[in-house]
Amino acid sequence: MLRVSWSANIWGMDGSNLFASAALDLARWQFGITTVYHFFFVPVTIGLSFLVAGMQTAWVRTGKDKYLQATKFFGKLFLINFAMGVVTGIVQEFQFGMNWSDYSRFVGDVFGAPLAIEGLLAFFLESTFLGLWIFGWDRLPKKLHLATIWLAATGTLLSAYFILAANSFMQHPVGYEYNPVTNRAEMNNFGEILFQNTTTSAFMHVITTCFLVAGAFVGGISAWLLFRGRSVEMARSTLKLGMITTLVAFVLVGITGDHQAKIMVQQQPMKMAAAEALYETSAPAPFSIFTVGTLDGSEPIFEIKIPDALSFLATGTLDGEVQGINNLQEELANQFPEEEYGITNFAPNIPITYWTFRLMIGMGGLAFLFAAYALWATRKGRVPSSKWFVRAAILMPLLPLLGAAFGWIFTEMGRQPWVVYGLMPTAAGVSPGVSTGYVLTTVVVFTLLYAVLAIIEVGLIIRAVKIGPPEVVPKDPYDTDAPDRQLSVTY
Repeated sequence: MLRVSWSANIWGMDGSNLFASAALDLARWQFGITTVYHFFFVPVTIGLSFLVAGMQTAWVRTGKDKYLQATKFFGKLFLINFAMGVVTGIVQEFQFGMNWSDYSRFVGDVFGAPLAIEGLLAFFLESTFLGLWIFGWDRLPKKLHLATIWLAATGTLLSAYFILAANSFMQHPVGYEYNPVTNRAEMNNFGEILFQNTTTSAFMHVITTCFLVAGAFVGGISAWLLFRGRSVEMARSTLKLGMITTLVAFVLVGITGDHQAKIMVQQQPMKMAAAEALYETSAPAPFSIFTVGTLDGSEPIFEIKIPDALSFLATGTLDGEVQGINNLQEELANQFPEEEYGITNFAPNIPITYWTFRLMIGMGGLAFLFAAYALWATRKGRVPSSKWFVRAAILMPLLPLLGAAFGWIFTEMGRQPWVVYGLMPTAAGVSPGVSTGYVLTTVVVFTLLYAVLAIIEVGLIIRAVKIGPPEVVPKDPYDTDAPDRQLSVTY
């Protein structure tokens, strides 16, 4: 592969254009804020779509009112979240062309393909069949109507896969060749992009995380309803569903995360070293439970470690070698000369990568512990009476959701200083014609707008939960002879 020289195109590297460097930082902040905000809705949408489909399947198979109650109640919460996710996701597409035009120009032939398929195939699949599900009550045959929610849920899976394929190219670029005439990366193997191990491992890890988030969402709300004595029969069933989903998903998140970590060690060893604040190459390598470092993150001051654990996580053996930050810095400096790439420091922000990695795991672990306790506390018809229980139930949906957000921050921040790892520095991807004032204005506007949307989202969810499912379920909406025939769109 031909080498690409970026040093002449990177703004502010020689200190001559501080305003451009500020625009780069602001563009990164804006993309980070909007991306993380949008990602709050993604795991809930994906995981909850399948749980709602499961609830409706249980109703179709058994005819029990509690399952129809659960379908209607959690279906309403699902639709609120889905609508907000669509609104916030639109902004992502525009940012590539507005703030990151050089990146879009260089990798557009590769990066644009999976995103285009996601929009034309996956999103239309989920939105079309979700519309049929919303308006199809009592109009479509019962089993055909059930199929629409399963197809909509499948659409969310496909959507996630194609987006992760695009992101995985940024983590590990494959399936392309560099054209020196056009100065662009051009796709030559779409199958390799779609099915490289970076994509498949990330997909499995993200999807299991989605079920962890959705399980905690359903379980936490059901625990609150049970504590309040609202729709007790339904709440017991959905609490069990949510808590078991949380427990199983947490185990699967750990397994898929371990697999992804081993791939990360091979493809982005600096990210793993930063995640563990491992400064010197070690064999065997300890796993850091807690580390306090200098303010610039350049060296540790105090550490608590588990001997040999990192070697096992990274290599699968207790005596495997794990490269350290200092050794990798020297190696990468030789591999990517400063005069060609304009990079002097190949390590990401150590404190951010270290703590987001631990917060990602810790938040999911707390949800796992509460799920196990909730199942035990509600066994044999028991209803917990402590205020601690209900407070924990309210917090439970937030824990894995925050963990997923921290994981996304770790994934993207740990890749720095690359926007496409080993191929394009982040500083080379920003739009050269965008002023600092323009980016600052949009950062402020988007942040305020998203704050308003957050208030609306949280308000709608809280209001729907407080209203709760109806105590008396209308007769089967497909029973056209029933005098209290349910309206087609009633949530």
